[in-house]
This record gives sequence, structure tokens and C-alpha cells, in this order.
Amino acid sequence: PEIPASGCPANRTWVRGTREALSCLATGNPEPTVVCGRHGVAVATGEPQPVTRERAGTYVCNATNALGTRSRRVTVRVEYGPAGVTVRALPSANVTRGSGFTVDCGAEALPAPTYTWALPPAPNLRLAPDNRSVTVTGATTANRGVYTCTASNRHGRRAGSVVVRVDESWLVVLVALGALGAVTALGLAVAGGYYLKTTACKKGEYNVRDAEGSSEAACLHRHRDNRGDIFGIQLTQP
Repeated sequence: PEIPASGCPANRTWVRGTREALSCLATGNPEPTVVCGRHGVAVATGEPQPVTRERAGTYVCNATNALGTRSRRVTVRVEYGPAGVTVRALPSANVTRGSGFTVDCGAEALPAPTYTWALPPAPNLRLAPDNRSVTVTGATTANRGVYTCTASNRHGRRAGSVVVRVDESWLVVLVALGALGAVTALGLAVAGGYYLKTTACKKGEYNVRDAEGSSEAACLHRHRDNRGDIFGIQLTQP
């Protein structure tokens, strides 16, 4: 028997969802019987069958007659459109304002898919060279929203999305702390003014003769010696 390449191509490409037959034409006299199998198990030949990803692999086809056997290896490649699209925000989809994050996209497909994105309009986005991921630095409210990735090849396309939230609770806390600080400072200023008004020594105009009986004059400075109480007062200019 002979198995010519024209009747039994060594490499075949099928598309998932179509119907294909794994068949080989052989020549010989008497006419040979052809059986193809994989891992020692014969498969149906001649009749088209639905193409699934499981049908991909290498087969051995044997042509046999009374005079011998001839074998040929056949490799089947099964192509398919994108499936299992995953879109993930790392380290989390809940982002703290000012931090960085990355959104990754992946899909199973043959041939390998290309990736396109629909993104929130923000200036701090950077796409990876292969377009499989988007990196954000210094997240702001402009970065929150839906990140949609579409994986495509010649057999189809499929999309996946993730919602990113930018948490500003820490900013609210800072604003609250700032407000509390302002209130505290105002309170201290009022208290200080009250203290100065009520307890600090006052300067004013005093009559020297009345100084001895003046509590305000005594508040300026007062000390006692063998001559009695001595007050320091501020005199008006003549």
C-alpha cells in the first residue's frame, strides 16, 4: 500500500463548530483498508463529525492489504473563537484614591486573540505593549467606572468587564480632621483672649495717689519690702 500526501495531508486545520472527516486515501492492489486512530484507539473515518477542541491532536493512519501496511501521521489543529474572557482588577477593584492598580484581560482562543478596551476617560492610563492590561497610577475619581475588554480573532469576539470603584473615605476623614483642627484652634484663640482679658496684667492710666488702692495697679507688679507695698504703674505722658 501507498499513502500519497495528496490524498492524506499531514497537517489539517479545522474550525470548532464545523463538521470534518478524518480520512486518508491510499493506493495498492489489492485495495488497502485505511484505519486512523489516536493513542491506539481507532476513530471514525469518512463520515464528517462535529469539530470540537478535543479532536485536535496527532493521529496515525494505517493503510493495510494482503501485502503489508503503510502508515502516515496526521496532525489536526482545531481553531476557535475567544472563550472564557476574564477581566480582573489587581490588587482589587476597590481602589484607594492616589494608589495604583492594573486591569488584566485574558481569553482562550486559537489563533491568539487581539485585545481592545473601552475605558473611563482619564489621562493616567497606560496600555501594555500587547494590549492585555491597563495600568493606572495615582487613581482619581476619573478612574472609576466600567473597564471592558474585547478579545477578537478571525473566528469571533467576546467581551468581559469589571467595575472599578475609587474609595475616597480617607479624604473625608482628613477633611473632618482638618475641620476639627480649625475648630480647636479657634477655641484656643477664644480661650486665650479670655485669659488675657481676665487674668493678664493690664496697662492703663493711673493716679499715683490712687495706686495703693488700685487692684489694677497692683496687677502690674507688686512687691513688699521694709517700707511697705511698692507698686509698679504705668504713668500717662504729660
